[in-house]
Amino acid sequence: MSAPADPFRQARTENGVLRCPFQGEAIPMILRHEDVRRAAKDWQTYSSDAPFRVPIPSEEQDRTMRQLPIETNPPEHTDYREIVEPIFRRPKEPAVIAQVEALIARLLGEALARPSIEAVHEFALPLQSRALACLLNVPETEAEIWIGWGTHVFHDGGGPTKGGALEAYLHGAFDRAAASPGEDFFSVLTRAQFRGRPLTREEMMGFGNLAFAGGRDTIIYTVASVLHYLGENPAALDYLRAEPARAVHAAEEFFRVFMPLTHIGRVCPVETKVHGETVPPGGRVSLGWASANRDAAVFPAPDEIRLDRKPNPHLAFGFGAHLCLGAAHARLLVRTLLQLCAARLARIEIIEARERVERNPAYQRPVGFEALVLRLVPR
Repeated sequence: MSAPADPFRQARTENGVLRCPFQGEAIPMILRHEDVRRAAKDWQTYSSDAPFRVPIPSEEQDRTMRQLPIETNPPEHTDYREIVEPIFRRPKEPAVIAQVEALIARLLGEALARPSIEAVHEFALPLQSRALACLLNVPETEAEIWIGWGTHVFHDGGGPTKGGALEAYLHGAFDRAAASPGEDFFSVLTRAQFRGRPLTREEMMGFGNLAFAGGRDTIIYTVASVLHYLGENPAALDYLRAEPARAVHAAEEFFRVFMPLTHIGRVCPVETKVHGETVPPGGRVSLGWASANRDAAVFPAPDEIRLDRKPNPHLAFGFGAHLCLGAAHARLLVRTLLQLCAARLARIEIIEARERVERNPAYQRPVGFEALVLRLVPR
């Protein structure tokens, strides 16, 4: 099957950069796989030490603290990252894997018992939120609060009020952890040391903000896109069912193609030339993950979805020092979802599909679904 149309092909082939207007700023997006990887490693030229400006559009109106560790450079980034890496390695532990498998099996069972489900808000959103509770080692009941925030903690339903709800929740969680510490994410941060001193509350909040905002809509829309693909391609279920280990490579291909995060920002400390484009001091460029993942110089037949594609050096989780902390978690979720769908479903019937489209004067690309109504048919 072909992937959705690639809106960056022509610009990537011709000059490797595309100027994209955002919030009054014309940001050059770096498009080619090799160029994106090189820029991602060059933090001196393309800096992440830019509070609120790493996401595109920027988030000054959505939150009040720097996200950690993503909005810092090495060596500060390295030291911050070490604090939370043990939490984000949890998806490789057998007990956490079993917990996620049980969660997805339960959600599929509930969906099979219904005549239809709206897969974005009634399946992918609860899956993301409850799996996050597994990752952070907190009671699953906490996820009911997070589900109420919608698909994006800042942008689903109205601006910075959502960020306010998140920040109020985080303050409460850190207060409770300080008073009665355990082994959860919040307690780890209340005990953590950064270069010989305790973390400040602002630093704790920066870690918490990223943990809840950073991988939320991306996982939700990837899960919905995977379910839609399986509905359109019933033979894929047969393929995965024949050998469950095939889900590993299939998941990587879905990450390559169904990437909700088009790009991420970097700030140039000094005037910089980017493929002939001049970026002024303090100006931004973007690393075009989605474009790099469709680069024909790296991926044969890049517009084809090949569930057995290997090698598959996609950049869906970034590259270099800022490689996504949540990559193991996302891989566990999608791999397990594929295996359990193949084992339990005869087919998925698509009743309604309404795409979510990212629109910019320079490009348009589908990035998941606003609504996706499905009927899951058991084996």
